[in-house]
Amino acid sequence: MSKASPLSWKELYDSQHFADAYTYDGPLGPEYTPEGTTLRVWAPTAQQVKVLFYRNGHSALSEETLPMVKGEKGVWICELKGDQSGRYYTFAVTVDGCTRETIDPYARTAGINGQRGMILNPEAAAPEGWTQDRRPHIPAGNRVVWEVSVRDFTSDPASGVPLPRRGKYLGFVEPNTTLNQDGVHPTGLAYLKKLGITYVQLMPIYDFGSVDEERSSPSRYNWGYDPFNYNVPEGSYATDPYRGEVRVKELKKMIQELHKAGIGVIMDVVYNHMYQWENPLNNTVPYYFFRQNPDGTPSNGSGCGNETATERAMCRKYIVDSLVYWASEYHLDGFRFDLMGLIDVDTMNAVRAALDALPDGESILMYGEPWQGGPSAMRAMASDKGNVYLLDDRIGVFSDGTRDAIKGSCFDAREPGYVNGRWDSRFGIGASVAAWCRSNTFCPKTPGQVVSYVSAHDNYTLWDKLLRVEYAEPDYQHRDEKILAQNRMSAGIYLTCLGIPFMLAGEEFARTKWGEHNSYNSDLAINRLEWARTETFGDLVAYYRGLLALRAKFPRLSAWDAETPHAITFLKVAEPMVAWTLPAAEGDNTPWREIAVYYNPLQKHCTVSLPEGKWKLLCDGEDSTLWQRPGESYEGETTVKPVSVTIFGA
Repeated sequence: MSKASPLSWKELYDSQHFADAYTYDGPLGPEYTPEGTTLRVWAPTAQQVKVLFYRNGHSALSEETLPMVKGEKGVWICELKGDQSGRYYTFAVTVDGCTRETIDPYARTAGINGQRGMILNPEAAAPEGWTQDRRPHIPAGNRVVWEVSVRDFTSDPASGVPLPRRGKYLGFVEPNTTLNQDGVHPTGLAYLKKLGITYVQLMPIYDFGSVDEERSSPSRYNWGYDPFNYNVPEGSYATDPYRGEVRVKELKKMIQELHKAGIGVIMDVVYNHMYQWENPLNNTVPYYFFRQNPDGTPSNGSGCGNETATERAMCRKYIVDSLVYWASEYHLDGFRFDLMGLIDVDTMNAVRAALDALPDGESILMYGEPWQGGPSAMRAMASDKGNVYLLDDRIGVFSDGTRDAIKGSCFDAREPGYVNGRWDSRFGIGASVAAWCRSNTFCPKTPGQVVSYVSAHDNYTLWDKLLRVEYAEPDYQHRDEKILAQNRMSAGIYLTCLGIPFMLAGEEFARTKWGEHNSYNSDLAINRLEWARTETFGDLVAYYRGLLALRAKFPRLSAWDAETPHAITFLKVAEPMVAWTLPAAEGDNTPWREIAVYYNPLQKHCTVSLPEGKWKLLCDGEDSTLWQRPGESYEGETTVKPVSVTIFGA
């Protein structure tokens, strides 16, 4: 990369002199107007920077080369007159006698495979009506996150999406699709609107390096947790990855249509590492953006060969600027942070403050994985579970404690959880109900900091995990009534816990990956949603739909205040059952002044005592829509079904 040693770079970047001389707080990247464009790149260690211009994003020879001028704080500038929209460019950066050609690390869009940036007129890449697009107002009581990959969502031929749009931004919002075009069973966006989720969390939609945009095929698959260009949309999800404006316009169109449906869009971001050591940031300022061990070698807390040095001032600025750009330019409703434990607390809090400063920015959700992928050389306070109290109380974390208590360890396929026979997990279940705010093992400041879930893209799907515990050789396709009961109970628990509910796409129709626990680069046939299962497991879908609607009817389950966890009263029931009550908050618009919830993991009916008064049965563990119909009152003693979550309202 250069003649200097890694350790010498580390000593330079960690010096106060370097920070004082080169910390810059102004704009970076292309600044477009019809009258002219200014290119700015931060490259304080460069002896020379040139701009190479290309006719398109893939041609071999440049058509023009211009020098950049070094300004203050290590920023290089090139001012171009006239309308430059549609022009492709790269930088040739010379550091320590070594010249590397690289895409602008601050590029807004790119040509094929993200090798060349493109100067973009944002208005030319906006769908009709984009300026009127607004984030939907989603009250805390209605927040439910559904995680999915753009490609997985509509790649199934049974999705009803036309072939050219399957697995694309535009296919995601294809209107009125049904299963095999039967006109009866909704798929795609129509299905989401009926299900009742309020946010989609999109697995990476920035430009990632592991999929060749020129040779897309079912066998060339990747989740996308390998960033190449942080501020450029992924081209393989566009109908034309060669033209930089197309990926921008089609991503905005997808977001616009989801907003029209009342659904917020959360972007999965991976600022903790990059696809490979040779990347736009390293090619511009060698070693600066990446955390180093004491000997100068790259730290590998990500498990991917590099990790970003978020505590360095210009790396922090890069991340903050990038997130503000996505939120402003694409009207995003939230961000999920991959391996957030590799990002320092000050950077996360700086992001929160910057987003809050945007119009309606306080509504933007922030949460992430409060762990690392391996040992790290980080010297700052990490944004992990142990430091959650240092984070702004509107920065949330995934609760692996809730996940594992309910269904067993995600790392041991055969280990059971509460729903399938491990009774000592009941202590974790009780802690999960109160979003761990009454626990001494994990101390969030409010329940709004906790994401409650049982399955995500990582590890086994819920259906596969439950089958692996029960059977040595599972049949993933078969309808298994015992496993269905465990699935319903798993959902019933985390959807009655305080915090933000989160679910893997298809969990509600027994999504299977055929026992593959890490499908990040598996064939598309393993990863795509199988829409026929919405019919095969239609009763399970209906159960989730009813639970989501029931939760929304009792807003205090989603309260963000610190007092609500302490309003929960745990009831005396025979072990291993868990039962509790929660009164409605003053002023809540709810049909019930209080709810009582019973978790019965046993394979038998159990008699329980109800709190004093008359109670209406809202959910019996099989039917989650009882609350929508007239029913008899219960008082005194009653029975609850085997392997069930039973909910009463008074």
